[in-house]
Amino acid sequence: MIKNYLKIALRSLLKNKGYSFLNIFGLAIGITCASLIFLWVEDEVNFNETFGKKETVYYVPTNQNYEGEWRTFYSTPGPLAQVMKDEIPGIDKATRSTNQECLFSVGDNAVSRSGRYADPDFLEIFSLQFLEGNAKEAFKNPEAIVISAGLAQTLFGKNTEALGKVIKVNDQDNYLVSGVFKDLPNNVSFPFEWVAPFDRFGGNLAWTKEYGNNFSDTFVELSPEADLAAVDGIVREILQQKTDNADTYAFLHSMKDWHLRSKFESGKKVGGRITYVRLFSIIAMIILLIACINFMNLATARSEKRANEVGVRKAIGSERSQLITQFLSEAMLMASIAAIVSVAMLTLLIPYFNILVKKELVLGFTNPVHILALLSITLMCGTLAGLYPAFYLSSFKPVEVLKGVKLSNKSASLIRKGLVVGQFTISIVFIISTILVYQQIQYVKNQELGYEKDQLISVNVNGDIQQKFSVIKQELKNSGVVKNTALSNTQFLSGGNNGSGLTWTGGTNTEDVLISFRYVSSDFFNTSGMEIIEGHGFSEIIAKDSTHAIITESFAKLMGEGSALGKTIRRWDETYTVIGVIKDYLYGNMYAKSDPVLFLNNHEFARFLYIKANAQVPMERVLTKIETTLKKHNPAFPFEYTFVDETFNNKFKSEQLVGKLSQIFAILAILISCLGLFGLAAYTAEQRSKEIGVRKVLGASVTEIVKLLSKDFLKLVVISIIIATPIAWLVMHNWLKGFSFRIDIKGWVFIIAGMAAVLIALATVSFQAIKAAVANPVNSLKTE
Repeated sequence: MIKNYLKIALRSLLKNKGYSFLNIFGLAIGITCASLIFLWVEDEVNFNETFGKKETVYYVPTNQNYEGEWRTFYSTPGPLAQVMKDEIPGIDKATRSTNQECLFSVGDNAVSRSGRYADPDFLEIFSLQFLEGNAKEAFKNPEAIVISAGLAQTLFGKNTEALGKVIKVNDQDNYLVSGVFKDLPNNVSFPFEWVAPFDRFGGNLAWTKEYGNNFSDTFVELSPEADLAAVDGIVREILQQKTDNADTYAFLHSMKDWHLRSKFESGKKVGGRITYVRLFSIIAMIILLIACINFMNLATARSEKRANEVGVRKAIGSERSQLITQFLSEAMLMASIAAIVSVAMLTLLIPYFNILVKKELVLGFTNPVHILALLSITLMCGTLAGLYPAFYLSSFKPVEVLKGVKLSNKSASLIRKGLVVGQFTISIVFIISTILVYQQIQYVKNQELGYEKDQLISVNVNGDIQQKFSVIKQELKNSGVVKNTALSNTQFLSGGNNGSGLTWTGGTNTEDVLISFRYVSSDFFNTSGMEIIEGHGFSEIIAKDSTHAIITESFAKLMGEGSALGKTIRRWDETYTVIGVIKDYLYGNMYAKSDPVLFLNNHEFARFLYIKANAQVPMERVLTKIETTLKKHNPAFPFEYTFVDETFNNKFKSEQLVGKLSQIFAILAILISCLGLFGLAAYTAEQRSKEIGVRKVLGASVTEIVKLLSKDFLKLVVISIIIATPIAWLVMHNWLKGFSFRIDIKGWVFIIAGMAAVLIALATVSFQAIKAAVANPVNSLKTE
């Protein structure tokens, strides 16, 4: 019986090739789009899955109170890890850790890689899979280091055992390879390619042992039987016990939430990327629904052509359940063919999708989960698309059908119109959302930054760069390809070092304000393009400015009325006099107001070299000169750089992804909707061919006939615009509320989106309308 159903379904598909193509292609696009989204979602929800202790491992952030507001920071004091392990029941393991980028060299082979200095528990907390050596023995030697298989291959070559070999780090210290672990996948929250004992980083540094310095990542592993709530309660009290400071407390943040739920407001978890995971999952379902709507619309629209078939089959004894099974079989066959087509499309598109989302997703046809997911999508599409047409077509009465009684299609027609309205409503919401997301991103990117990010190059300070900075600076400036160079202790756009407890002349509640600190060289403001709005910059003679400071205008406002120049700031045992005020600039959170900043003329702690290129010189020539100069004065280290404007753009990765995917979804939604509209327009033109013929004979023009056939569809699009407008406004209004700096939603956006939808629909319908209007009326009337 099933074989017979499939045979009839296949014949029906071949007989109606155009109709079949529209349905299959529409479904294939929907399945392809949904599959790509679900691959992305799978990667997102499987973050950190490579670590085997996801249920019991926790990160320890801190909440700190400034000016009555709780703020969350991802750093803790150095002593905290050991104290938690020693004093809190239920914590089995704990580790300090700090991320560093180091130069690794073996002979003439040298590469820079990011990794971690950490305590021994780190290796077991993260369940590293050792290919050489083992976690328990790895850090028994204080000069040990464990490296990834990829780094081992880079340094020592393929099929060469790295265990026991010596690596020079930062052209200074020798490390002994005590283990090689399996490479980590890309979807981990804390990527690293090496781990070395923490004591090699901060063993002799007094500030790493103080509670007043938050600098390290702290990770803990709870025992399986531990009560999370009880342990977290003790963790929240431990810092106050050690410091008598009620304005700071630590808490436990589960590995399960590191990637998807790491957004905090007022000290409380409020979501994160889980919002986008849910959003895109819903969109995938909506795209599938739009594709299924096409099938339902076209199947019910062609009901008259199937009526005789239904009547005959019922007359010879077919039961309704058999007819339902037959029509569902047709839908399932179409969905299956669409799934096969979509697999081919996925194979072609996955490399480009990976570039878009910056991942390394694979189709994984050998993965049972992926195969089951594809089968589920196919089954869902076939059932969803075929269910209503099957019940509708099987409901025809054979007596009326075979007598030639005109079928009453009012309910089916109403449902068809409703489905078209639904399709275009979704499409218009996508169009409006795409425009507003783009506007918001551009608004933040183009706002007043307080510095010039273009032509600004960042280089990590390593080796002899700091000691030879004055020589490097002069040589680059004399070359004519560089305008200025400067040193800084923090990355230009990051939050950097900060603290409170400062006192200053004027103002109130000064000790409760969070201030960011920048240690820079004298040319930092000229190099970055920051504007000094009062006073002057630093001298090149550092000793001359040992008691001087430059502050941002927001800091100056905290000092009360009048000029800030000459006022003093006290930090610990040091007092600084303000000699300059610069315009506020944006750093850290691109969507929030930046904290006040205190600049000191001291590049002893410099970590970044900033170079302002001459815009009149080709960038390739600029980079060549910088590389030559740095190789000359710092030969052990490779020339590695980043552009500040690229770093700035990367701050908007999530929003840009939403923007790009919104564009794609909008295009796909419109394309699928237009496929259905195209089929309905063709069907309408076919049904009204005799009417069109009569009108032409009576003198109707092509324009009049096109209007006649188009107006009903355009009415549906107008209704879609009316419905979509408040929905889109509500959705985007809620999305924009998450940004401190945001655009206002303008009415012209809805007008543009509505006009676009009307024009697209008109273009789709007009093709069939014009085709019908220019047809010879003799062909449609000759049977009369």
